[in-house]
Amino acid sequence: MIGTVTRVMPDSAQPRARMPLAVYILGLSVFALGTSEFMLSGLLPPIAEDMDVSIPQAGLLISAFAIGMVVGAPLLAVATLRLPRKTTLIALITVFALGQVAGALAPTYEILFVSRVISALACAGFWAVGASVAVAMAPANSRAKALAVMIGGLSIANVLGVPAGAFLGDHLGWRSAFWAVAIASTIALVGVVTLIPRIPLPAERPRLKRELSIYGDRQVWLSIVLTSLAGGGVFCAFSYFAPLLTDVSGIAESWVPGVLGLFGLGALIGTWLGGRIADAHLFGVLLSGIAASTVFLVALALFASSPVITVSLAFLLGVSAFYTAPALNARMFNVAAAAPTLAGATTTAAFNLGNTGGPWLGGTVIDAGLGFPATAWAGAAMTVTALALVALSLRLQGRSRTIATSLPAPAPSPAPDTASAEAVR
Repeated sequence: MIGTVTRVMPDSAQPRARMPLAVYILGLSVFALGTSEFMLSGLLPPIAEDMDVSIPQAGLLISAFAIGMVVGAPLLAVATLRLPRKTTLIALITVFALGQVAGALAPTYEILFVSRVISALACAGFWAVGASVAVAMAPANSRAKALAVMIGGLSIANVLGVPAGAFLGDHLGWRSAFWAVAIASTIALVGVVTLIPRIPLPAERPRLKRELSIYGDRQVWLSIVLTSLAGGGVFCAFSYFAPLLTDVSGIAESWVPGVLGLFGLGALIGTWLGGRIADAHLFGVLLSGIAASTVFLVALALFASSPVITVSLAFLLGVSAFYTAPALNARMFNVAAAAPTLAGATTTAAFNLGNTGGPWLGGTVIDAGLGFPATAWAGAAMTVTALALVALSLRLQGRSRTIATSLPAPAPSPAPDTASAEAVR
């Protein structure tokens, strides 16, 4: 395991090769996926009115997508394990686009709900397979940077895609947002078909039992819990940022989209910074980024009544949360190197566990009557726990390295006998 880790964290002075264009095509695809995943937060009222359901019922469409991501990522990774990577990506982005069309045409809430689940499954599978393809295409010393390109697509979705979806919903109806994502998905499909190379399957066919063996590694489970807590801690507070801004900070409702956009802008900057640094200083990025998120969450809990401080913290939380994202992804690929597709799927599921569990904890705190600022305290508790897990993971890795270096070196193998080698062949 240690040999794997040191191989993917080369000296920062080593020259970096140019990132393949195909990796950016995957980032474009993730932009479409991310826009569909998050745009419903701005479309719930018109959907509820059109479908004749309550706002909470309409909100279940968001939960359905998140749960579909958690369940779908590992299931589809296993189901497509022995299929060609490019063919799998084409099939998944096609199903996703058709899911958007089905949502745009849905005559009933039930059909819309099913379309969201199908879209989430396809989205989860694309994330999992796409991440492994990005890592396979990227130079050896740029894995985190390649994953940052994909995560950057998600950040841009928050900055541009989600507000654009809300704008379309306000002016052309909520179904127009689904049509727009379907068009973006079709453009991404063309890019995948024309620019993603065929990734050859390994000479030895992947075996499910061997792939699943990664779940016997405690470092893998540490990475899963760490990823869930690091992301979930921020979204525990950010999911309720809009009412905190209006009810606690006293900011006019018309300013809320702009403040939320600042979070997305911070996310884009954080992704870029993390992707540049994480390949050479993975644990440094994890420790500094999660520590920064903890400080910002505590500051939010203490100073939520100040509009200036709260708006600034929206931007800073976006930076810190997404600064760690490339490192969290790369860490999973390091500790689960024997199963790169399941590594991507597991990271996707872990992030979405955080995106589901964090808001749930925040809602529990609010229902307990502790107020909106208390969600930041709850989020800080999650990120502090994540910091402890980073320290534990680093300690276990150091201990394993010490054991590995203390073992006697293997005796040199004798020169191979040519005649014997030919007989084996």
